Amino acid sequence: MYIPAQFAETRPEELARIIAQHPLGMLVTHGAQGLDADHLPFEFDPAAGSCGQLSAHVARANPLWQTARQCPTGMPVMVVFRAADGYVSPNWYPSKHEAHRQVPTWNYEVVHAHGLLTVRDDARFVRAMVGRLTRRHEAAEPRPWKMSDSAPEFIDELLRHIVGIEVTLTSLVGKRKLSQNKDARDHAGVVQALRARGNDALAQAMGAPGSN
Repeated sequence: MYIPAQFAETRPEELARIIAQHPLGMLVTHGAQGLDADHLPFEFDPAAGSCGQLSAHVARANPLWQTARQCPTGMPVMVVFRAADGYVSPNWYPSKHEAHRQVPTWNYEVVHAHGLLTVRDDARFVRAMVGRLTRRHEAAEPRPWKMSDSAPEFIDELLRHIVGIEVTLTSLVGKRKLSQNKDARDHAGVVQALRARGNDALAQAMGAPGSN
């Protein structure tokens, strides 16, 4: 990923925030059939190892875990987490209407997590991980669903059809392209236009000039 210096994000807390708020990661692998990608909700433990650890699960019918199991030391992978993004029109810059020296662009936040994938075909691991994912994503519901809401045999049968995976991270690479290279009034113009068009997430991510 090409990262100009002004867009580089290296703060661990910001990288963790992006992953936590946008947990659906794109798991990119390279096998005998070439490049492939799986889209999975991940849990991130920033305290595990030197760079953290990701955990998820895949369907037992997915050949990914069988391919990964053939790499006893771990299969090299990349997981992409994409946060807020949106188109930026040059018309949103006040300076454009004076000098006409602005062009369209796209603002976004993204994290590339590199690491080694290993398989956890372990019923206890899978049950615990699914329980954590459920509690996290059901927390905002008025009556959070939990596994015990269903018959034990039903849950047991479903769990037998998934396999756990872990990615021990070796590096986290972040990029936040949020008009940091623009002056204060052009930056403010983008924020105002995004809010007017309903893209509050990207407007909030941009914050104040110089804060990124």
